[in-house]
Amino acid sequence: MSEEKKNDQNNNDKQNDKRQFLPKMKRPKSPNRNDDEFNWSKAFRVVLSWSAIIMAVFLVMTIFKGAEATEYDISFTQYQEFLTKNLIAKATVKKSNLNDFDFHGIMREPQEITLATGKRVKVEKFTLTLPYTNIDDAVIVQWSQHNVAFSISKEDGMWTNMLVTALPWIIIIGIWIFIFRRMQGGGTKGIFSFGKSRAKMLNEGQIRITFEDVAGCDEAKVELQEVIEFLRDPAKFQKLGGKIPRGVLLLGPPGTGKTLLARAVAGEAGVPFFSISGADFVEMFVGVGASRVRDLFDQGKKSAPCIIFIDEIDAVGRHRGAGLGGGHDEREQTLNQLLVEMDGFEQNNGVILIAATNRPDVLDPALMRPGRFDRQVVVDRPDVRGREGILKVHTKNIPLALDIKLDILAKGTPGLSGADLANLVNEAALLAARKNQKEVTMRNFEEAKDKVMMGTERKSMLISDKEKRITAYHEAGHVLVAKYIPESDPIHKVTIIPRGRALGVTTSLPIDEKHTYSKKYLEALLAMLYGGRIAEKLVFNEFTTGAGNDIERASNLSRKMVCEWGMSEKMGPLTYGAKEEELFLGREVTKHRDYSEETGRTIDEEVKKIITAAEKRAIDILSGNIDKLHMLSNVLLEREILDSEEIDKVLRGEQLPALEKNVTASASDAPAVIPAPVIEVAVAAAAKSEPKSPAETQPKPRTRTRKS
Repeated sequence: MSEEKKNDQNNNDKQNDKRQFLPKMKRPKSPNRNDDEFNWSKAFRVVLSWSAIIMAVFLVMTIFKGAEATEYDISFTQYQEFLTKNLIAKATVKKSNLNDFDFHGIMREPQEITLATGKRVKVEKFTLTLPYTNIDDAVIVQWSQHNVAFSISKEDGMWTNMLVTALPWIIIIGIWIFIFRRMQGGGTKGIFSFGKSRAKMLNEGQIRITFEDVAGCDEAKVELQEVIEFLRDPAKFQKLGGKIPRGVLLLGPPGTGKTLLARAVAGEAGVPFFSISGADFVEMFVGVGASRVRDLFDQGKKSAPCIIFIDEIDAVGRHRGAGLGGGHDEREQTLNQLLVEMDGFEQNNGVILIAATNRPDVLDPALMRPGRFDRQVVVDRPDVRGREGILKVHTKNIPLALDIKLDILAKGTPGLSGADLANLVNEAALLAARKNQKEVTMRNFEEAKDKVMMGTERKSMLISDKEKRITAYHEAGHVLVAKYIPESDPIHKVTIIPRGRALGVTTSLPIDEKHTYSKKYLEALLAMLYGGRIAEKLVFNEFTTGAGNDIERASNLSRKMVCEWGMSEKMGPLTYGAKEEELFLGREVTKHRDYSEETGRTIDEEVKKIITAAEKRAIDILSGNIDKLHMLSNVLLEREILDSEEIDKVLRGEQLPALEKNVTASASDAPAVIPAPVIEVAVAAAAKSEPKSPAETQPKPRTRTRKS
């Protein structure tokens, strides 16, 4: 036993030593980090500044030189002629190191001469090299006799002249070398930096998000927490034969917090964390994507154990051989390199890849297999408890009034994602600030919820009285049909104030969150969709275009019932028509019709039969309650917006409290009660034909819209 205790003690010591070592790895030197990056930037600015100054000097010198008279080269014979005729006013004689004397003379008056080229010019200044080895007394006496005011000076050295001549070339070559070094990027992968990975390495000081800031996805947090613990204490899992996961793929609809989870992993993990987007791999140059993948994993190996996060991996991981481009395009080369790096001949021990996407259906099967992505974590839309937790996270820094009840808000927002809830909280805070409030009240949250779920009010939109009356009856028809069908979702709110692109909106929210939908529920939904159209027909004896959206949704839903969900007794439990795939997924370009013309006619008949039955059901309900339809429409015309309690009072014949003076009823008038809300899930489900995952079947807020 003593020997076993000693071994256990040694293992504990090793684990403690590893824990002591991990904090030192939190701030390792980034392999792709250039320590001279700041100096290069500074040097670039200095070189640019000096280049501008030198160019400005040359420009000024050129301007002044152009303004001065041109100095012409003349022959010695012409010089003697000028001297004999006393035409030279003054001169400067410059002596070089080679005992040459350059005579620079200025004429008393411009003289016209013929140059060696045959050109006739007027000379005011001239120059020549005197054929003397020495300026003796005879020459000086000659100049004095002809009244030439002269001076003798020594010219600058030859090296100075050569330097001045070569200075522009030196500047050009220096700038070219600097640009070349910048393109080289200090790397060893080639002379260009295009093939270098653009992943950003995050350290502990840059990450301020932890798992405490993430709510509504507890299962995903558990999965990722296990990965972090594996990195921190691998011996805990390895002693039982466990291996570290190679990759974790985060799946889910947009706005559910996949990237936020990755940022929380970066804040929790005590190891290097590299972050990059899938679109950062592919460039306009051939082979750049694969080179960046290699460089990224090289950096990961040098910093192992580490985590690499690729956001929107579908940008680079789409199905190979897809579409019309063949199998050798740049994106597929990048994907092939990624597959090899994740699980190829060489093992990348200690490098964990976390990726996020909302399009798992387009990813290549080789990328999804175990050994590359060992775990697929679904980050779904939050349930009631998850929404309440998300609201708590987003409101912890917002001053809330005492009447705030986050559990009620959570129950009244089914189907909203984390991003939607964050937007709702922000809208409520903006509304409170607009009204100069010191706290955010429940009324602000109700207004923000209506704005997010129903659209922004457009009270300035001019609508005629007749059109407003038609809209009121249309929305009242939706409400009344839903009220008299037990399977329908409870009505939450109805308004005839234009919101978004709709003239009127009817919102229904579920009591319980649904993931599967019965035939009775779908039939009730179809009847409700036709309630507005039937109300217009019964009251005004005409149809309007306001029911166009309802008809379109009802037609799609009924066709799904017949062709995909087997809800037609005549057609039976069969699927008709191959799935219509995206063009660039490499499968079907158009929908394949795998049934006969006769079967197609039968399908059309069954679809029409379902719709006709729903329309007849709506006619029976509204015809038998025409007085309540008139009453509900008149109240709606007066108040413009009604919530669920007010609708029930109107249908019971009770009197509603009078409106406040000069105040139009709005979304804020809704009492803080648990709305019986649900959503028109079946229409959302009809958007896709394949079996739904929890992430795709989560209910969303339903609205009945009437478009002009």
